[in-house]
Amino acid sequence: MDLVGIRASNPSPFTLQGTNSWLVGRDPAWLIDPGPARADHLEALWREIELRGGLGGIALTHDHLDHSEAVSPLRQRAGGVPVAAARGDVDVRLSDGERAGPLEAVSTPGHAPDHLAYVFGQAAFTGDAVLGEGSVFVWPYPGALTEYLQGLDRLRARNLSVLCPGHGPLVSDAGAKLDEYVSHRLERERRLVEALDQGARSVDALLDQVWDDAPRQLRGAATWTLAAHLDKLEQEGRLVAGVERPQITLPGEAEPGA
Repeated sequence: MDLVGIRASNPSPFTLQGTNSWLVGRDPAWLIDPGPARADHLEALWREIELRGGLGGIALTHDHLDHSEAVSPLRQRAGGVPVAAARGDVDVRLSDGERAGPLEAVSTPGHAPDHLAYVFGQAAFTGDAVLGEGSVFVWPYPGALTEYLQGLDRLRARNLSVLCPGHGPLVSDAGAKLDEYVSHRLERERRLVEALDQGARSVDALLDQVWDDAPRQLRGAATWTLAAHLDKLEQEGRLVAGVERPQITLPGEAEPGA
């Protein structure tokens, strides 16, 4: 598979080692998630683009700024190449199963309502649906967690070889990683139901019991994911009475969590 990853120098507890941008094919190449508009990152991307015979288009997994901020400067430099995504001011509006250049979109909402993964041969570019290490948080919009699990199942059905994530290292055993992600989310649900059965009702008590492994700096992300889990239990008629619900103000940009 003719692909290469270039990591931006924007490490943080939310972006892990930095945001991964991926280039596939050549004459011309397609770019998945240009990343932040850092001068060093833009130059590294452009060097590889020139080596690959130019840029044919840009595909976004989702519109969080650490994945999309570099779209405008790169597009200007490349002379107005098409941009494909699930929403926003784009040239190609994609949904599940549709194509942009050599890439096939797979709907993987949950981390963000507009989230797509892209399949290229036996590789999938998973953005923030699946990371190279750790887990992701799920935005608590209606139906988010159910949709997230469905998206993981769509990827599992593709019998992929490798996953190219938005953060963290490349995943060489795609099936095992996807199984791990589904198991992790269902285990969180099991522990949440157990905590509720034991009488926990406040946000802090539920976080302390169920997300006890989340670092302090990621407790906010864990709170968002808790809200998504509680929404799912409510939708399924399994949420007990008297549970405190998190008061969520979602930021414009958000990244890996819990």
